[in-house]
Amino acid sequence: MRYFDEATETLARELLAALQIGKLRAMMTELAGKNRFYGAKWRAAQVAPADIRSLDDLRRLPFTTKSELAADQLHNAPFGSNLTYPIEAYVRFHQTSGTTGVPLRVFDTHESWDWWGRCWAHVLTGAGMGPSDRLFMAFAFGPFVGFWAAVEGARKIGALMIPGGGRDSAQRLELMRDLGATGLCCTPTYALRLGEVARESGFDLRSVPMRATIHAGEPGASVPATKQRIEQLWRAQCFDHAGASEVGAHSFECSAQPGGTHLIESEFIAEVLDPATDAPAAPGERGELVITNLGRWGFPVVRYRTGDVVCVDHRACDCGRGFLRFTGGILGRADDMVTVRGVNVFPAGVENIVRNFAEIDEFRVTVHKFREMEEMEVEIELRFGADAGIARALADRLDMVLSFRPRVVVVERDALPRFELKARRFHVRRGS
Repeated sequence: MRYFDEATETLARELLAALQIGKLRAMMTELAGKNRFYGAKWRAAQVAPADIRSLDDLRRLPFTTKSELAADQLHNAPFGSNLTYPIEAYVRFHQTSGTTGVPLRVFDTHESWDWWGRCWAHVLTGAGMGPSDRLFMAFAFGPFVGFWAAVEGARKIGALMIPGGGRDSAQRLELMRDLGATGLCCTPTYALRLGEVARESGFDLRSVPMRATIHAGEPGASVPATKQRIEQLWRAQCFDHAGASEVGAHSFECSAQPGGTHLIESEFIAEVLDPATDAPAAPGERGELVITNLGRWGFPVVRYRTGDVVCVDHRACDCGRGFLRFTGGILGRADDMVTVRGVNVFPAGVENIVRNFAEIDEFRVTVHKFREMEEMEVEIELRFGADAGIARALADRLDMVLSFRPRVVVVERDALPRFELKARRFHVRRGS
């Protein structure tokens, strides 16, 4: 399966824009009289669905932020006012991970959950998955949306879905081998963790006929060194995907790597804005991704400020899709950047340096203030038998790239936490 929906994935730009504006106007008409959250926002901004005639008119609509949605749920507990239909129409509940604050509750109707599945079908098809594949879901099913929608995507493309909940890592490896899993869905961190468990237990990953690993939850699969390590470990092609509980599964990596991630433009409208001015970012410049979903009428987000940093690539992709691409996927989050000794540091940049050292199994970065100066400490956990001198080599590499020398410390085996879903390796301590 080369495409999930060839008719829309290969549309010319002007036809794609016409499709988007048609969907947007239809959604806004539905929301205007039924969704209290957006009805109030648009009345305050003195804008109506009839005023939106082209994508340029999108700028007339106010932004939506996560803090705004969270405050709405606090004041209109427990569901919030961003529900277009009576609560009886909703069949799915999930919530954000809460790593950056209070978890946000999200709700889906039958129709919007089906839309989630179609979005994930684009993700899986982009990775070359189809009816002959066996997709292993290596995570426990909790309220975080995680790979819940990937299950629906697997059904859409006719693949066999193998759930991995209720098992430890070693048992998951055995089940993958026994059932001949050809695709793996998990965070990039957990794909590396499974490899670590395989190495320590003597499990031969070559016994699993893996063709593709599909990742979400964190940007690691687009970090070059992390992607390379996963591909070498699993002897399979590694694919990135990005989305959010409140937004949907919005972008995916195709087989024409390294080409960045495609936005599913038949289902989303993207704006890339200069976060300082809110003006469109210049071609080739990084900006904040502002996104509007078009198929989730029950819990929509319109001009939602994701906080994600992206750079648009307008060149044609070898895969034949007309969807725009983000160079390198999600490059980081605007609020993740920290300044250490006058240098802007992004977590993904540090990870790309660390993952080039095969001897390092796990790491943690802490930025703190020491004698009124911001300092960075990198704790590393080495695989058995590795030379502790790797710490100095890593410090040298970080010094070369970042123009300052962080403190690198080797810690004992299993001293650092392991993660199944979103990893939290980058910590900032504001106190002295």
